[in-house]
Amino acid sequence: MSTKVKTREWDSVEYLRNEGDIRLYLEAAMEEAPDDAAYMAAVLGDVARARNIAELARTTGIARETLYKTLRGEGNPTMATISKLANALGFRLGLIPMPSEASTPKTARPRAQAAKVPAKPAKPRKVA
Repeated sequence: MSTKVKTREWDSVEYLRNEGDIRLYLEAAMEEAPDDAAYMAAVLGDVARARNIAELARTTGIARETLYKTLRGEGNPTMATISKLANALGFRLGLIPMPSEASTPKTARPRAQAAKVPAKPAKPRKVA
């Protein structure tokens, strides 16, 4: 006799219970895929569903259908849309410098020193 395991789809919204959870969720998402606008829109969608998505539609002035589509990560949302959503949810987008070879200070190479030419030996003095 085999037992069946019942599973259900994972929904991160169930775990976004307070502002601290939301902040950590957004930080993790920014580390995971900071350049993927659709992914970030989906993450903001999770935050919106954890709050009140109808209020978000009114606040942003984005049609509800468009908002749902954007927040599911479908399409290619513009930076302006992502920024508007973030602002309406109480966040702002920011640019954080990435460490790179160009931005890390280079250590100075030692300068080539001129070869020291030995001084001419002094002529012996005649003692009178």
